Amino acid sequence: MKDFSFQLFSARNYPPLDDILAMLKRLGYTQVEGFGGLYADVDGLAASLKKHGLAHPTGHFGLDQVQDTASALRIAEKLGVKKIFCPWIHPDQRSANDAGWLKLAETLAKAGEAFNKEGYAFGWHNHDFEFVKTTDGHLPIDLILENAPNIEWEADVAWIVRGKADPLAWFDKYGKRITAVHVKDIAPAGENTNEDGWADVGFGTLGWNNLIKDVKARTAAQYFVAEHDNPSDIERFASRSIATASKWA
Repeated sequence: MKDFSFQLFSARNYPPLDDILAMLKRLGYTQVEGFGGLYADVDGLAASLKKHGLAHPTGHFGLDQVQDTASALRIAEKLGVKKIFCPWIHPDQRSANDAGWLKLAETLAKAGEAFNKEGYAFGWHNHDFEFVKTTDGHLPIDLILENAPNIEWEADVAWIVRGKADPLAWFDKYGKRITAVHVKDIAPAGENTNEDGWADVGFGTLGWNNLIKDVKARTAAQYFVAEHDNPSDIERFASRSIATASKWA
């Protein structure tokens, strides 16, 4: 796959970042996806990306960062971000009933309007908690996407599975709004416990060599981002994952 991307959150425990970017370039990556904690030194990040010839077309911005629209736009411009994704909310922000999710959807819809006006796409990135029904009987992912109808969705397929949901059904329901996908794998039960049960792409249970075909056929995904939330060996994860993706058309 051309232009396979890498979520830098995967490497947060392996500083310095400049060495990580050098490694990614050496392994054949052409682009990365940053996250909020890296933007404190956005000039340094931009310089390091330029040094290693890596693009940064998608980025994760926390909810507080998203609501500070002007700052988020300055960061996005410096890094060359095209799509801004809000990646999660803290557990104490997750409402048991519909009300909190409807309020979140309103906040995201407003942010989306502001970013779209300036030429940037904006969307939500899921984890597993969006697939747990509220006390009112609805799924947060539906409440978010139905009540913020103009935002996009960066679908984290492995988190959908961990949420005990069928990713193909969600591709069919919201595929036109899925413009980016996190390519993440899950280890067989009881394995990789030191890595929170995650696996390198192509070395887990999701069957990515076939699943990628469904992603392409059923969604509007433009970006495919490798991620591992807790790799014990960052170069192993990065190298094995891009080797898997290199076999995809």
